[in-house]
Amino acid sequence: MTDTTESHEFAQQIADQVESFLVALQAISRDEEGGAAISLLLLEVSQLLLAGARLGAQADFEPAQEYQPDVGPDPDLDAMRLRLARLLDPVDTYTYVFDPYDPELVTANLSDELTSIATDVANGLRHFRNGDVAEALWWWQFSYVSSWGTSAGTALRALHSIVTHARLDTDDEVDAEQVAAADEMLAGEHLTGR
Repeated sequence: MTDTTESHEFAQQIADQVESFLVALQAISRDEEGGAAISLLLLEVSQLLLAGARLGAQADFEPAQEYQPDVGPDPDLDAMRLRLARLLDPVDTYTYVFDPYDPELVTANLSDELTSIATDVANGLRHFRNGDVAEALWWWQFSYVSSWGTSAGTALRALHSIVTHARLDTDDEVDAEQVAAADEMLAGEHLTGR
């Protein structure tokens, strides 16, 4: 992407998706009933991963400066993380294989992973809002490949697994309490027609 107009339009599309993710994540974390939380998180993470895949498909972006310009402190997302942890409590902790080519099981929390993703993408959004399109694109691409892409992929798999267990009532060897919690969390969606 060499044309600055084309780069700016692409960055605007990524910024719109990032902002949508950040706003939705805050709103979901504040929903005290949590009836649609899992399905909404599945949707939002999927859409953010689409933006990441678009970034990953591009040639490497180059920042204008050798060092990242200061855009201020990271947003304080700890309150959101705690709300997500409470909301997702019965299904917050999950296990995944970190690298399929070097299998090792890793335990993570959805609330931590989602907050880490939000922190990463918010940094690029601050660069974009400051008018530094090159730095924003470089940061989003770099952090997608090095950090939030993996976190979003594993979170998506965990969220999908919750929906799978709740909807298909699988007989896999899983914790019965987690399946029951997933059923309960998704039950509110059926009642509200979501």
